[in-house]
Amino acid sequence: MPERTGGRRILIVEDEKVVADTLGQILSANGYNIRIVYSAEEAISILSEWSPDLAILDVMLPKMNGIELAVILTESYPRCQVLLFSGQPSVETLVEKAKHDGHQFDILAKPVHPSVMLNAVSTLLCADCKSHPTGTN
Repeated sequence: MPERTGGRRILIVEDEKVVADTLGQILSANGYNIRIVYSAEEAISILSEWSPDLAILDVMLPKMNGIELAVILTESYPRCQVLLFSGQPSVETLVEKAKHDGHQFDILAKPVHPSVMLNAVSTLLCADCKSHPTGTN
């Protein structure tokens, strides 16, 4: 499948290492170029050297939550698609606040079946292709 994904870059930000590493393995096996970090701060520190096409962010991260990181990403890297996921029902309040502030993000509930995650990733990256058909900034 690598030829279908074109080696698209995906950043995974998840503080549960087993979840992050498993997701990374699934996406990597499907041809994506993966970077995994375990905090929002780590994500921010690598962005100057590695720009993702898509960021998959856990909402409930220590210090800075995934929605705060998503806002930074979309403002600083407008071509980066964002997909949030969480196992906490309480995140709906954070998502609604972001929406009220003008930020709309897709969110998946944990646990996420690999086929559902791969479909969401493919859909978001396909949407990115349509909005930038020539591949230019």
